[in-house]
Amino acid sequence: MRWAWKIGRVAGINVYMHATFLLLILFVLFVNWDNGRNLAATLVAVLFILVVFACVVLHELGHALTARRYGVRTKDIILLPIGGVARLERMPEKPREELWVALAGPAVNVVIAAALLVLLVAAGVSIHWNDFRWSGGNFLENLMVVNVWLVGFNLIPAFPMDGGRVLRALLATRMEYTRATQMAAHVGQALALVFGFVGLFSDPFLLFIALFVWMGAEAEASMTLIRTSVGGIPVQQVMLTDFQTLLPDDTLEQAVQHVLGGWQQDFPVVFGDHILGVLTREDLLKALAQDGSNALVRTAMRREFETADSHEMLEHALARMHNCRCRSLPVQHEGRLVGMLNADNVGQFMMIQSALRRNRGVQRRGQTPSPTEPQSRDTRNIF
Repeated sequence: MRWAWKIGRVAGINVYMHATFLLLILFVLFVNWDNGRNLAATLVAVLFILVVFACVVLHELGHALTARRYGVRTKDIILLPIGGVARLERMPEKPREELWVALAGPAVNVVIAAALLVLLVAAGVSIHWNDFRWSGGNFLENLMVVNVWLVGFNLIPAFPMDGGRVLRALLATRMEYTRATQMAAHVGQALALVFGFVGLFSDPFLLFIALFVWMGAEAEASMTLIRTSVGGIPVQQVMLTDFQTLLPDDTLEQAVQHVLGGWQQDFPVVFGDHILGVLTREDLLKALAQDGSNALVRTAMRREFETADSHEMLEHALARMHNCRCRSLPVQHEGRLVGMLNADNVGQFMMIQSALRRNRGVQRRGQTPSPTEPQSRDTRNIF
């Protein structure tokens, strides 16, 4: 992930801190300075935030290690100002497995809160649940309250919180997975409307939560619909077989001519049937600005790039394309370049499949499709 720095590795999983996380630290420093607190109190406040995010890392490790039991790898854990994200390669396919993965994170916070409660009671500390302060007061008591709050917040039955995945997993035990996702998303969006309405008259922070929940529900529903639509389809059925290639000793002027003469924006750089690199539109423009059109393709191409295999499933190739933020992927088979996969062509393929499904539905009903009939709901949701 861009603008993220690796800060450690836990259980074989890299942990990164996003640059925007520093804004949270600066905000804490500013608030304490503005309130006239001394250096010692300010440093304790910063330490408290760091310990809270250590609990967040443990929360995400709960998800990651439970997912590992079901054969799902975790790419990394990223700390953001609003929390942490464990980037799983995929969600477990069985609803029961997804349920346990979703519950594992809040369960970690329950264990932390329970351990702190036992420690505080053993030390004779009187618990004041309504006297929470981010700065000042009993450090461990405040930390316990935050972990309880994390449990409650994450179990809200709305995406992208863990509670939304718990709800989907429970629904998926009784209905088809896509429908379960849609129902869970509708529940989340209903809660977002409630949060937004209450936030208008009370706490403006609820408006932010409402927007966060609404967008999370929309994104999860769309992604699940896309995964379902492309499930079981091999890359070779969707890939482009009519495309332009470049040689490493071609000039950038030749690449420009290809761009202006057609729709293609990224070009595999080849030697025979073997791929040596990829020249993207961004790299082409950058090289043109720096070196001019007479520069060679080899000086501008990317030598490290992702590829797809023609026989692998499309959903896996799309996941790789999303992770590398690539517009297209060269497709190989047994080390030979056989095609190109890009997002535009996948979109066209899905629209064609949607139209064919509509046609089959019309034929089953014995009706003639109307030329003015609107596009299917699936297509509008995807695009």
